[in-house]
This record gives sequence, structure tokens and C-alpha cells, in this order.
Amino acid sequence: MYSKAIRSSKGDKFFMFLIYLFIAIALLLVIYPLIYVISASISSPTSVNSGEMWLLPKKITWDGYKTIFTYKSIWQGYRNTIYYTLLGTFINLLCTLPCAYALGRAEFYGKNLFMKFLMVPMFISGGLVPTYLLIKNLGMNDSIWALVIPGAVSVYNIAITRTFFQSTIPREMEEAALIDGCSDFQIFMKIVLPLSMPIIAVMGLFCGVAHWNSYFSALIYLTNKSMYSLQLILREILVNQDLTKGTTEMTAAVAEVAYSKQQLAQVIKYGVMIVSTLPIIMIYPFLQKYFVKGVMVGSLKG
Repeated sequence: MYSKAIRSSKGDKFFMFLIYLFIAIALLLVIYPLIYVISASISSPTSVNSGEMWLLPKKITWDGYKTIFTYKSIWQGYRNTIYYTLLGTFINLLCTLPCAYALGRAEFYGKNLFMKFLMVPMFISGGLVPTYLLIKNLGMNDSIWALVIPGAVSVYNIAITRTFFQSTIPREMEEAALIDGCSDFQIFMKIVLPLSMPIIAVMGLFCGVAHWNSYFSALIYLTNKSMYSLQLILREILVNQDLTKGTTEMTAAVAEVAYSKQQLAQVIKYGVMIVSTLPIIMIYPFLQKYFVKGVMVGSLKG
């Protein structure tokens, strides 16, 4: 059956032009800082400080990265951040998934009341001072638990995960498992979790990025510099320009380059930005298919 293609009116074409123009501008606003940081991290300090380098690298040099890789505190911060991120994400999933599954069960009496009770902290917070006093009284200052326990549960994540369970996991499958003699725990472990990889990937990515980028909790609760996260060390470099603190470990690296410490520090700042964000950028493509599906199902249904 032959049908003519619907022709767009001039108004539609103008509207689509505005949409593409807006997308192009937004894309430039996002991509330009990223390209600039990458180019600045491998350009000579003179080109960066003088403004000669504004997009593509000028007089490429790897001295900044060489200095970064000889700075022991950065590697120590990397190790700490990876440890905090893995443990914190595991605790987040351990608390979020069972709670969301229980609140999504039809036979759970009072689930709506529990959900309303959990939503109260989303709008009313105790504040920084009471939270700090609580962490101090619990003896968690200067420990990893001060970074991963206070944010172990997110009501927002529970709500999204509960919606996913309710809209995606067939109730008939759970009933068939009950008839076969499975307990609620076996249903959750052997049926629900294997079918919930999209939302697990989404929650893991949300929590992992939050832990990786977090620095405020470490700034408040940690005083031992050996426990500093990468973001806290990055903050010191960017805010205090304290890269040359501890001359015993930096003298050899600085002596190898011909630039002054101040010029080199400017380039090292950009290099540290790349080093600190690279792991998240590398992980995202592997989780993208789960991420899109999980977010769409968890946000549009329910």
C-alpha cells in the first residue's frame, strides 16, 4: 500500500533546527573543557600560562605526568579511593537491594507506612554538626567507616529499585518458586538478583561515582593523611598548590624538568584531573547498556 511521506511544515523545520542548534551548543559546552584539560595536561607550561594553547596541545611534553607518577601521595590516594569505592558500593547495594525487594512485596504489611517514614530524611536532615558529633561518639573518626556508613542507605535509590522490582520481576515466577519449595531468601538470591542486572548496574554506577568523587566526608572526618582519598589530595593540589610539599620525594622529579615549580604545578593540575577521572570514564561503556535500561524502567513505570 503506497503512502506519501508526511512533509514537515516550515514551523516544524525551524523547531528541529533550534533543537539541533541547542544540542550542538550543549555538546560544545561539555566537550570543550574536556579537550582543553587533556590538551593542557600534555602542553608546555609556557603555552598554557600564556594562553597560546586554547584547544589543541602546543609543544607536547609529558613532564607533568612523569612528575605525577613519582608523587607517592597520589598513588596512595588512588589505593585508598579504590578501597573506599568498592567497599562503599558493596555496602550500598547490600542495604538497598533487600530493602527495596521487601518494600516491593505485595504481602508486606505496612510497606507504604515504612516508605513514608524513610522519605522523611530526604527533606529533613540532621545537619553537619549533629552528624559529626554522632560519628565522633561512635568512635568512627579517622576510620573508613566514617566514609561508608553514614551514606549506606539512599531513599532515592531504594525507591527506584523498588519500582524496578515491581514492574519487571514477574510475580508468577516467584509464586512458582514458592510452590517448588523455595524460601523468600532463595527467591531473592536465585531469581530476583539474576533478573535485576540492569538496576544493579545502575545503582552500582551511581554509588561508585558518588564514592569516587566524594571528598567532603574525608575532609571532615579524616586527619590522618595516609588515609586521604584521591579527591582530597587533588583538592590540596588545586586549592593550596601544595604539590611540592615534602621535598624529599619531589626533589628528584622536579630536578628532571627545566621549568619552574610554579609553572609545572599548573600543568600537573590538569594531569591530575585526567588521572582521577579516567577510571570512571573507562568503566562507563561496559555498563551503558544496563544503565539506560535500568534508568528507563525504574523511572517511567510504577
